[in-house]
Amino acid sequence: MVDVFDEVEEQLRSDRYKTLALKALPWLGALTVAVVIGVGGYWGWTAYQAKQSAAASEAYQAALETMGREGTAKGFPAMQAIAKGGAPGYRALALMHMGGIRLDEGKTAEAVAYFDEAAKLSHDPVLGDLARLKSAFALMDTASFKDIEARLTPLAGEKSPYRVKAKEALAFAKLQAGDTKGAREDFTVLANLLDNPSEEVRQRAQAAIQLIDSGSAANLAATVKAAIALPPAPAMPALSQTAPAGAQ
Repeated sequence: MVDVFDEVEEQLRSDRYKTLALKALPWLGALTVAVVIGVGGYWGWTAYQAKQSAAASEAYQAALETMGREGTAKGFPAMQAIAKGGAPGYRALALMHMGGIRLDEGKTAEAVAYFDEAAKLSHDPVLGDLARLKSAFALMDTASFKDIEARLTPLAGEKSPYRVKAKEALAFAKLQAGDTKGAREDFTVLANLLDNPSEEVRQRAQAAIQLIDSGSAANLAATVKAAIALPPAPAMPALSQTAPAGAQ
């Protein structure tokens, strides 16, 4: 009798599993279809981004060649076309070129607007912070110290790729504002900064300290500001917009 009951229980269990399997089958099928669609959509979007980035790369290189061959008057519209659409990284680079052109023409407000737009558009901290630094430099002679300080202080943090440039610019901004004590303190830090990658920055800081101490720093800020060279925009390889954020 025990064997009979065991056989009946096993049969009932088997029938119950079959019923559950039949009920779950449509859900499993739907899940499989969703996974296939999701994977296909991801690869489709990736391919689209790669195509857009490749087109933006070619257009950017062509615009650079146009600027080199025909000058900024012809190069500006080419950069403007890139800035209006395409991969965000190349749009940011184009905006920075446009800002540089307008700055050379003495149109500071327009240049700052382009730099600020590039900073907002870029997801790359190296490119974004460079745009912010260029914007701050463009305003050094016209904006208040408070405005300059607000722009430069975040760029002077230890994790910023342009912290040394930002600290130097902030020191000269203090000097322009008449804060010789604060400027001297900043220059002293720059002169003794262990991770200072530029010997020129160290030499300028030491020279600034000597001029401040001698009382000859009245015209130092304007003179040395012209000697501070901003780093060029980083080269952007083709298809970089499709790479993962960590890889970039």
